[in-house]
Amino acid sequence: MVKTVFSILGVAAAAGFALAPGVASAATAGPAVLAQSYSPASGDPDTTVTFTVTSGLLSLTAPDTVDLGSNGPGTTIAGALGTVTVTDDRALLAAAWTTVASSSNWTTGGATPAETIPAGDAGYAPGAITTTGTITTLGTPITLSADPVPVVAGTAGVGDNTATWDPTISVAVPPDAVGGAYVATLTQSVG
Repeated sequence: MVKTVFSILGVAAAAGFALAPGVASAATAGPAVLAQSYSPASGDPDTTVTFTVTSGLLSLTAPDTVDLGSNGPGTTIAGALGTVTVTDDRALLAAAWTTVASSSNWTTGGATPAETIPAGDAGYAPGAITTTGTITTLGTPITLSADPVPVVAGTAGVGDNTATWDPTISVAVPPDAVGGAYVATLTQSVG
């Protein structure tokens, strides 16, 4: 290749052509690279592009029914309630929520005083809490009552998040409890 370039240069010189210095170096330096600069014209259009991140609701799901099992008077009957999940689809910059729980009294038969176990004889323990998204949670074991009491709080959230737990419900059965299938309504809500 070098011989060919010198041959071309020699032929050009013999023919009386004078090569400019830039041409001579281009012949030996390889292919030329084009450089292009761009300056937008003052009349070029700008386009404003938008989109919307949608937001949803704050909701709670829990089992419809659960059977804690059985035992005799003077014992504690306890069992897992099942999965409780808070879903926060509000897409907030500073998300926070609180879940509360309350219970009616436990009754059997005709719900006479002898067939009633007070709500306050039962406890709710959230246990381990699993989260998705950005949220800090704190669970608090409580004694149930007719009044809603906080059981799980979510703070320092950003955007959508979820929290899931499987609380243990325990009922201290009084020694003078009447035999029967006792029923209560456990109410949980989030706000």
